Amino acid sequence: MKKSSGSESRSASALITQRIAELGDWRGKVLSRVRKLIKEADPDVVEEWKWDLPVWSHDGILCTGETYKKAVKLTFAKGASLKDPSRLFNSSLEGNTRRAIDIPEDDELDATAFKALVRAAVAFNSAGPAKPKKKAKA
Repeated sequence: MKKSSGSESRSASALITQRIAELGDWRGKVLSRVRKLIKEADPDVVEEWKWDLPVWSHDGILCTGETYKKAVKLTFAKGASLKDPSRLFNSSLEGNTRRAIDIPEDDELDATAFKALVRAAVAFNSAGPAKPKKKAKA
């Protein structure tokens, strides 16, 4: 697995900052707030720029930040495996892997619940892949 160098990480952070500034509307404010909450939830998060999108990672992708005309979409790469007691996930619910949170213009994201979800994603990624069980010898 290729690790990002410090300069690549800084340039990804700069690209995210640039995207926020380019939006210049409510979507930029939402993306900026979400970015801040992710960093508060996981100070060791790595900012990346993939697929022309902001990506936050820790032992694998946590989530991406997409911006659309009517919503900011936060797609959690392994969201289907995460507990979501506050029911933040409201999009991409039919898949077996990803889950997303669509945040429309006048919606207020529950900061406490969101940070708990980010921490759950970090814990899931850090736990690593499940080891297959060995069959008992007969």
